[in-house]
Amino acid sequence: MLIKTILNKIVKFKCFIFHSCYWDVVNGLESIIVEIHARKNSKAICSGCNSRQPGYDTLESRLFQFPPLWGIPFFFQYAMRRVQCCHCGIIVEAVPWADGKNHLTHSYIWFLARWGKRLSWLEVSRIFRTSWDTVFRAIEEAVEWGLAHRSLDGITAIGVDEISIRRGHKYLTLVYEIGGNSKRLLWVNADRTKKSFVKFFDFLGDERSESLKFICSDMWKNYLDVIADRAKLAVNVLDRFHIIKMLNKKIDQVRAAEAKALKKKGEADVLIRSRWCFLKRAENLTEKQYTKLSELVKYNLKTMRAYLLKEKFDFFWHYKSPAWAKKFFKKWCTQVMRSKIEPMKDFVKTMRNHETLIFNWFKARNSGISLGAVEGLNNKARVTTKKAYGYRTTRVAKIALYHALGKLPEPESTHRFC
Repeated sequence: MLIKTILNKIVKFKCFIFHSCYWDVVNGLESIIVEIHARKNSKAICSGCNSRQPGYDTLESRLFQFPPLWGIPFFFQYAMRRVQCCHCGIIVEAVPWADGKNHLTHSYIWFLARWGKRLSWLEVSRIFRTSWDTVFRAIEEAVEWGLAHRSLDGITAIGVDEISIRRGHKYLTLVYEIGGNSKRLLWVNADRTKKSFVKFFDFLGDERSESLKFICSDMWKNYLDVIADRAKLAVNVLDRFHIIKMLNKKIDQVRAAEAKALKKKGEADVLIRSRWCFLKRAENLTEKQYTKLSELVKYNLKTMRAYLLKEKFDFFWHYKSPAWAKKFFKKWCTQVMRSKIEPMKDFVKTMRNHETLIFNWFKARNSGISLGAVEGLNNKARVTTKKAYGYRTTRVAKIALYHALGKLPEPESTHRFC
């Protein structure tokens, strides 16, 4: 079977034909070159207004990279024509396999972009013997096309959170769709300020913002203020993960302070290597950690009392009735305030300040939205950034996150190369 026959099967270009095929050295590598010719008497298409116009002249032939064939670099060779357009003047023609001055074909762009989801961009460049910049440009074009063609209709539930991308408190604000079966990244912006989050609602528009029913967030004041102002009809739900994370942080503060006090008194440090005994869920403890925790029960430690209060608080999430949950919550808060454990008392004060938002969790629990999706998607976002060992610029990080988590659409094609 001839290479031209294969090409005619997987890609077809109207008004163009595949001509001769030969070997040549490109960038130091043996490559396959296929010449493309325009059909006789066919008029070129103006790249400005997409109308067929008479020809003006022909430029020197150039190479357009195509997906490799049997691991061999593959190129189209074509001499671009210029047209004399009555609207756009003298301008280069539009060709169906590439855009503008881009030397990558559409097929090669989507080939690299699909592999870029599976492997790191550096690994993709090494496997297919190209540059990191080429892989990045391909993914950038794929993301731009996907963002321009995605649908934003029917969004009823979103989640907002931030991730750190570099040292020095450099954050990205990420907004996800978490309703129904659709879990995807909707929007990314630098920083975690009010101004940053307001831009999301400007992008979404007033009509779509008013149709939001649930918004899941943490207790970051900037987010809460913007949600209250721009999505007044939505139920703001505090993320359970962040509440538990805050509670665990307070437990760890109690443990660290008590361990330091015991060491200062010269008493035996019974809390040594016990951190994860208190922070893990009981069912996730190893046998060694479970034994250690059983030994610590014998001592009258603040840390142990704080741990037992934390375990008791877990019952809150299992109540079906918000009324009974509220009774439990008030009783538990009173018990903590009487415990004289300062970090735990600070936690209760914070909870009381956000009591209404906490109880919104019961409204959203049976609504069909995935309240744990935000943290799951955030973990994937962190993996995406770690896979590249960090990104030097915010722009590159945004493209990588949209590419990995945005579930962006792809154009229809006669053949999928990977």
